[in-house]
Amino acid sequence: MSAPPMRLLVTLPATDDTSRAIAARLPSVPFAFAATVPAGPWPEVEAILTGTFDRELPQWDPAKAPKLAFVQRLYTGLDGFPFARFPPTVQVAGNVGAFAAYVAEQAITLTLAQLRSLPQGMENVRAGKLRPAPEGRTLEGRTVLLLGYGEIARAIAARLRPFGAVLEGLNRDGASREGVDRMFPASQLGTALARADVAIDCRPLTVATRNSIGATELSRMKSNALYVNVGRAATVDEAALFAHLQSHPEFRVGLEAWWEEDYVKGTLGSRFPFATLPNVLGTPHNAGFVAGSRPGILNAALDNLARFFRGEPPRFIANPAEYQGLGPAQPKP
Repeated sequence: MSAPPMRLLVTLPATDDTSRAIAARLPSVPFAFAATVPAGPWPEVEAILTGTFDRELPQWDPAKAPKLAFVQRLYTGLDGFPFARFPPTVQVAGNVGAFAAYVAEQAITLTLAQLRSLPQGMENVRAGKLRPAPEGRTLEGRTVLLLGYGEIARAIAARLRPFGAVLEGLNRDGASREGVDRMFPASQLGTALARADVAIDCRPLTVATRNSIGATELSRMKSNALYVNVGRAATVDEAALFAHLQSHPEFRVGLEAWWEEDYVKGTLGSRFPFATLPNVLGTPHNAGFVAGSRPGILNAALDNLARFFRGEPPRFIANPAEYQGLGPAQPKP
């Protein structure tokens, strides 16, 4: 007796844990891992579960899967997704919200570490110096601006509320949302930044957000403000940020994402030596590297695939136009 035709193609590495999770969440959906089956055609495939598509299925030809209608990514961001390699009828979704709790914790870690001068304090400890101790700042009564008020920002807001901070947000239209005291539209980015003691950037990298914070926007911020980026590095102009950090030694930055990230080589970097600056604290885009996190992340993606296979509209469908033509970052004046 032949196996039922494959409806889900999985480009993730073939592991027993992943296979068991898919079978449990999608018990009536025949699936196979791309690495374990012939390279097409797949005439009955309706959906793909992928991580980094270009790396996992570099020889992709959409003609091999004429019924394909939906692609679900395991990760959140879609700035590097190859939309052009798919027909416009194929919908694509990122795994929105799956990493929110972990990224929120990373954002707060970077925020508190910089506000309380932990790197400088450690230098004192290494040198055996008790005084003069580096001065810290408190979140109590300070204005924290959350740029891009989506799932990650909401998770940050919930965790920051007990600290007594004034929480403000920025979204596309400025419509109020639960969890913040005030919301700004994206068109008032400069105004919102000028009010902030701490700005936490959670935005995706799109045509609209790329280099949206440049020299002009940075100049409007308080001289001792803290900017934390847990979204995509290229939402801020690299050269402008480096120059601002040099000319404003009290301005501090916490970076989780970087301008140059090569997951094949396992390297990160930028055109400027941010790591040499005393007012910069960075982490290697590792917010999601939390023990025991993978099952929940995978299940979130599978839940959206289950919606698709039940005939319900999947959540978090991307608009390809927001990502087309991003290309290399261009400096913002």
